[in-house]
Amino acid sequence: MRNGRRQRGFTYLLVLFLVVALGIGAAQIGVVWQQAVQREREIELLYRASDIAKAIGRYQSRTPVGTRKHPQSLDELIEDRRFPVPVRHLRRVWRDPFTGEPDWVLVRTGEAIVGLHSRAKGSPIRTHGLPPELGPEAGGAARYSDWVFRPDIKTAPAAEESKAASAAKD
Repeated sequence: MRNGRRQRGFTYLLVLFLVVALGIGAAQIGVVWQQAVQREREIELLYRASDIAKAIGRYQSRTPVGTRKHPQSLDELIEDRRFPVPVRHLRRVWRDPFTGEPDWVLVRTGEAIVGLHSRAKGSPIRTHGLPPELGPEAGGAARYSDWVFRPDIKTAPAAEESKAASAAKD
C-alpha cells in the first residue's frame, strides 16, 4: 500500500507540472498572436494613410489655376468640385486600423491639410521598408502617432504622367 500512495503523489506532481507547462505555452501563443495582429494592423495603417497622403498629393498636383492648392477637409478628396465634373482623388475616407474609426489627426498649415497621422499610441514593429510618404525620419518613430504621412510631391506628378502614358498606349 505504501508504494501505491507514493506513486499517486508522483503522478499528481507530474500532472501539475504538465498544467503549468501548458499554461506557459498558451501564454507564448497569445504573445505571438498579439504580435501577428499588430503587424497586420500596421500594414493596413501604412496602406490606408499612404493612400490618403497620395490623394492629397493628387489634389495638389491637379489644382486648376485660381483655386486653392490644398484640401480643407478629407471629404474634398472624395469629391473635388473645383472642376466642371467632380473628380475623385479618394474613394472613401479609410478607417484607422488601430482605432477602428476615420478619426485621423490632420496636419494643417492654416486651414490647409498637408498631412495626417494616426491617434494610436502603440510602438511600431516595422522600422524599414516604409513608404515614401513617411519620409526618412519615420524609422526611428517611438509611436504610431509619430508616423506623419505627407504627400510625396516629387513622385506624385511623375506617377500620374506614367499612368497617362501607359493608358495612351493601350
